Amino acid sequence: MHFKHPEILWGLFLLLIPILIHLLQLRRFKKTAFTNVKMLQKVVAESQKSRSLKKWLLLITRIALFTALIIAFAQPYFAKTTAFKSKETIIYIDNSFSMQAKKGNVSLLEIAVQDLLKKAPKNTKLSVFTNTDTYINTTIGAIQNDLLSLNFSQNQLPLNALELKAKSLFSTSSNSIKNLVIISDFQKKNEEFTEISSKEISKYYIQLTPSENKNIAIDSVFYDTTSNELSNLKIQLSASYNLENQPISVYNDTQLIAKTSAAFEHSNTAEVSISLPDNESILGKIQIEDGGLSYDNQFYFSKNKREKIKVLEIYGVQTNYLERIYTSEEFEFQKSSISQLNYSQLESQNTIVLNEIERIPDALMQALQLFNQNGGTLIVIPNNKILVTNYNSLLTKFGVRLNQKINNIQEITSINFDHPLYSYVFDKKIDNFQYPDVLSYYKLEASLPSILSYASNEAFLIGKKGIYVFTSPLSSDFSNFKNSPLIVPTLYNMGVESLAQETLYYTVGKNTSIALPIHIAKDDVLKIANDKNEYIPQQQSLSNKIVLIFNEVPLEDGLFAVKNKEKTFKQLSFNYPRTESKLTYWDLDNFKAINTPTSISDLFETLEKEDSVNELWKWFVILALLFALIEIGIQKYFK
Repeated sequence: MHFKHPEILWGLFLLLIPILIHLLQLRRFKKTAFTNVKMLQKVVAESQKSRSLKKWLLLITRIALFTALIIAFAQPYFAKTTAFKSKETIIYIDNSFSMQAKKGNVSLLEIAVQDLLKKAPKNTKLSVFTNTDTYINTTIGAIQNDLLSLNFSQNQLPLNALELKAKSLFSTSSNSIKNLVIISDFQKKNEEFTEISSKEISKYYIQLTPSENKNIAIDSVFYDTTSNELSNLKIQLSASYNLENQPISVYNDTQLIAKTSAAFEHSNTAEVSISLPDNESILGKIQIEDGGLSYDNQFYFSKNKREKIKVLEIYGVQTNYLERIYTSEEFEFQKSSISQLNYSQLESQNTIVLNEIERIPDALMQALQLFNQNGGTLIVIPNNKILVTNYNSLLTKFGVRLNQKINNIQEITSINFDHPLYSYVFDKKIDNFQYPDVLSYYKLEASLPSILSYASNEAFLIGKKGIYVFTSPLSSDFSNFKNSPLIVPTLYNMGVESLAQETLYYTVGKNTSIALPIHIAKDDVLKIANDKNEYIPQQQSLSNKIVLIFNEVPLEDGLFAVKNKEKTFKQLSFNYPRTESKLTYWDLDNFKAINTPTSISDLFETLEKEDSVNELWKWFVILALLFALIEIGIQKYFK
């Protein structure tokens, strides 16, 4: 028991006064003579006993009455030692996409917000934060509208990040009680449950669970080209429960262009293919209907008309095989002799082929290095009469050094099938093809990987994305390689990879760079926009393209137009990551060391009990009145 005014208890010593008076009081009796006092002596003895008992009872009731009054004025109470300490409460509300799961017909996030608004004290100061928003030193009543309008987010703070965030919001005082309330579904994403370790913080984990763990998600989309006219759009889906099939709708903007059904056949995954035009612009949206999470029921993709890849041939020897490879359907091919070269053309190209030039001018070397640094692809085909030191002045910048020329017939017998240049070119490894040969070649030292090799294991072609070097001329006088089936995929893929073909979609929140072969005014910027929002991404202007860098924007999924003022250059699509789609949760009952209230209501009842003060002064007032009535009864009825 505790007292608000313990100093009043000193008044209890005053109770000694009536006790002393009672004990020390002397009663004097007047004697009266009677002729026969035998009977009177007996009556007097009995009366004295009765009066003595009555006095003792009155003394006890009066002492009890005044004791009760004194204690009542001291205001006694029962309370825990923490009841009068200052308290800091911080509440985390998980608004990640997994909280779209429903309990009944209401999402877990709505349940969390509604229970919080109903059960939390309306005017108590606290802080609230979510995966996206923070409300510091406020009240539930003040942020009610903000909580009711909370949006779902693709981000979810891990528990260690929650701890750091909470510590930044708590004060540094060591005398206050710090309560951290975590309201989440505790979706299982990692192999281990990382408990918040801070001992100075009281943690309360409130787990909300859906009625059913059922969800169907569109996981990914990709193209598998089957012909020059059509493309196969492959759609991959996953489900958290067994089902037979799932209807799918595909839209181009708002127009329905395909409708089909994905057959799960009691598996957790399904894949469906839809044929679409290969070289048409498509603003794609794939839609399913599902009672689980809603964020993964749509998937956006964009398919723009292919940009033509700019290829420039700088020749020392006239040939025509390159223009037959780099056709006008996909490439913008130009050629120029070394003597008539317009240097201003170089920066706008994607691929430059040095085709059998005897001597490379110093100015061209510098321009080619800058071109390569800016992302261009350089293909070097040597002349039979080169000055080796002249070529090495350029090639050593790329880790290549030519040595002496070997005049000896060599067959090209070895293919590096694992090189990215030949991805998807060969169905299987072959070693019995018709070997092309060369009459002469240059030995070299290089750090670049070998792509094609001679029978002697010396390199015929080396390189990686951005730089490729042949060791022999390709003109008919020195090689029959241009008659080999290898020449088309080899040179074609070199040109194609110089301008990375567009990706069907990108992921919101993932660091992504997109190169666009466009030019705008010096002070202009590109922006991405849809019907609802507009963003300006980070961007870097290079000589022949602009690189857009996406990380913090956009904030939502959808189709976006890349624009400069009113001009639209292309369409991009963004989708949320599918990390929230699997409805598996941690069982917090397995972690005995953590505090897990059954509900938000249960939590605040617990916190209220810890803060409650049971005042007892009313009971002592009632007790004093009771003793007063007892005294009256003794006075009236006790003879």
